[in-house]
Amino acid sequence: MSNVRTRVRVPATAAPGETILIRTVATHPMQSGLMPAPDGSAVERNLIESFSCTFNGETVLEVDLGPGVSVDPFLEFEAVVPESGQFTFTWVETDGTTHTETADITVG
Repeated sequence: MSNVRTRVRVPATAAPGETILIRTVATHPMQSGLMPAPDGSAVERNLIESFSCTFNGETVLEVDLGPGVSVDPFLEFEAVVPESGQFTFTWVETDGTTHTETADITVG
């Protein structure tokens, strides 16, 4: 398990049916297991393998990530918000460790 820090940026308010911009980042080394450590020893594979975003329990986005994704993966995407609610963001690492963030939005 790595020391992962996740951050999300979601507007606090929106109009009904408005398309909003969502930004997420996870501070993560994304070790593919192919590069050796400076001392020549093997580095264990440690990736964020998947990311998902839901809004009030409905899937907004699901992404499978792999070894070609850079360190500290940044994702930016749009979503339509029909009502007030909560976004839930989930990052899953190679070893099954899960990191979750939530963000509320008020529509009106």
